[in-house]
Formats: sequence, structure tokens, C-alpha cells
Amino acid sequence: MKDLVNAVAEMMEDDAKNLTQKYLDQGAPPMEIFEAYKEALAIVGKRFEEGIYFVPELILAGEMMKTASEMMKDLMVGEKASDSNRLGKFLLGTGEGDIHDIGKDMVAMLMDMNGFEVRDLGVDVPAQRFSDAAKEFQPDIVGLSGLLTLSFESMKQVVDALKEIGMRDKVKVIIGGGQVDEHACKYVEADAWVTDAVAGVKYAVNWMEK
Repeated sequence: MKDLVNAVAEMMEDDAKNLTQKYLDQGAPPMEIFEAYKEALAIVGKRFEEGIYFVPELILAGEMMKTASEMMKDLMVGEKASDSNRLGKFLLGTGEGDIHDIGKDMVAMLMDMNGFEVRDLGVDVPAQRFSDAAKEFQPDIVGLSGLLTLSFESMKQVVDALKEIGMRDKVKVIIGGGQVDEHACKYVEADAWVTDAVAGVKYAVNWMEK
């Protein structure tokens, strides 16, 4: 799917949509297509940090991912759990300073499909809004998304805010994004880190089953 990766990375919106449809028509697994988008968006994020791309390119890349998610959604949706049978509550958002909802939207959809009640706060979310939502929603897990390395500081601020309201020990925190790693996880003081939406779901399901 290098042609799809290239189309997204080079901001060729129509080509990306047409190639996505072509691969779906050929029976390609939706998650394989998502991996191609993830690879492309990592390139976009790197170009942004290098000053090659700017905010408009980030927004367009996010819009392409949204379009693809909508195209794949019907193929990925299984039988949803009823509210009374929900596995747990998942609070999600992209930290302050990052406007990307690339992987976040996929995580929200997959968590919902796997039995979680999901509350998505959107992008560029301040720590205070996370803590206010946590008090009101009472999540089991808090997911923090960020494409850029500058997101790590805002993620840490959210964890600190959860400590301040006495909820850090009551929730699991997972961080995700193309740039996260073990070092970032330790800095943020999260419980787990992932660069893959499916891996994030596995962590969440395992935590709730325990």
C-alpha cells in the first residue's frame, strides 16, 4: 500500500480516498489500510516538526483519516454491547497544543466496538478539562493521544491534574501516538504506551477483565 501511504503523505486527498476505496473493494482488511494511514501520518508529523509542513497540512491529514475511518467503519463494526453490559468507561482526548485526532478517532471507535462507554473530549484539550470530565464521568481508563513530541508535556499535566483531584490511583492511564515510547511513558507517569490503536484496546480490555 505504498501508493496509499504516498498519497496521504503528499496531501493528495482525492487519490487517498480513491485508493482506500480500491483496497476495500479488493477485500483488504480495514486494519491493514489503517496501518498505511498510520505510516503516512507519521511522515506528516515528522515533516511538521521539521518545519516542512504546517497546521493546514496537519488538519488535511486528519480529515483524510476521518474520511477513511468512515469508509471502513461499517466493515469493522461488530455487535455493540448494550449500556448495561459495558465493559468500562474510557475517557479520551488529544492533549493541549496538539490538534490531531488521527489515531484518537480510531481508538474511540474500537473501544466502543469492544464494549466501552467512550467519552471523547476532542483535540487541544487542557488538563483542567480532563480533570473536570474525569470527576463527572468517573472513567476506568484515561487515554491521552498526541502525534507530536510536544504532546508529552500536556500529557504529564493531565496526569498531575488527576493526582490533584485524588483520582490517579483510581484510573489507568494509557498514552498513544506515533512518537510515544517507554521514555515518554515514564516521563508522563502513564501505565502503558502504544503506537497502535489495536494494542491500546488490548491493554484496556485486559485491565477491565482483571
